Amino acid sequence: MPRTKPTTKLDVLGNLDMRPEEAVADYLMSKQQEQFFMKPPNGDLAGDSIELMYIRNSREYESMLRLQQKMLDSCKQQSMVNADRVKEMYKTQEHLRNRFIDVNSFIKDCADKKRMAEKAISDETQLHKDLSKDIEQFKTSIDELTTFREALKATVEELQPYEKVLDEVVKVSDIFVSPKDCMDRCDALMLAQMEINELKMQKLQEIEDMRQHMVKITSEAALTVLGLKNDLSVVERTYNNSRAQCLKWEKILEVTKDTIATHYLEKQRTKDAVNALYVTLCRRRGKFSRPRFI
Repeated sequence: MPRTKPTTKLDVLGNLDMRPEEAVADYLMSKQQEQFFMKPPNGDLAGDSIELMYIRNSREYESMLRLQQKMLDSCKQQSMVNADRVKEMYKTQEHLRNRFIDVNSFIKDCADKKRMAEKAISDETQLHKDLSKDIEQFKTSIDELTTFREALKATVEELQPYEKVLDEVVKVSDIFVSPKDCMDRCDALMLAQMEINELKMQKLQEIEDMRQHMVKITSEAALTVLGLKNDLSVVERTYNNSRAQCLKWEKILEVTKDTIATHYLEKQRTKDAVNALYVTLCRRRGKFSRPRFI
């Protein structure tokens, strides 16, 4: 097959450079690549005729029709199969839906039963705890009652001789009718003694309250007197300060009066001296005039 190599060089005149000395090497290099391979047209072969092309196209058309019919038949069959599958799927869906509803109802029933069972268990547990507490309280009460019973028995045995003595006292005495009457009177005396003690404590408390009230009043009075004394001392201090100030100003006023009297006396003496001098001068001049400063 002929191969050509693209010429990328130009000669001096601007034409493509086709150097014969490199043609063999270029030909060998062109055989090693497929990018610039050129297949020249085969002009000596005759082309297909119109009848041959018609026959070929008719055969292709018939084959395409057969293929189309085959595809249509396959589509119809597939449509029927798909319809059967859809029906089966709808049946399965309905069955699963009913199954889901049943299972969901069963789950809800189970959840309700579980909740009711948990509630019943919690109620029973709380009842058990309450009953356990009551049992413990009853046991404690029984133990306390047993202890009290033993103590009461010991007390009865201890007081048995006193009962005999009490019976003898009732027999001998004319005041008591029966041992119960004696015990009632003793109880009344004990209650009266307790009331007397309570009244005593109440009166003592009232006396203590009155004493505290008197102490409070005395303290307040003492504080009031102390405050009045403080006020009196302040007034006395103010009076002394005012008195000292008055004495000071009295002394200043006396000095002022003495100074005024002295100046007035000096003024009068000066006037008398001036009048005497004036009269003397007038006599020397032979004039008679009355004194000027009288």
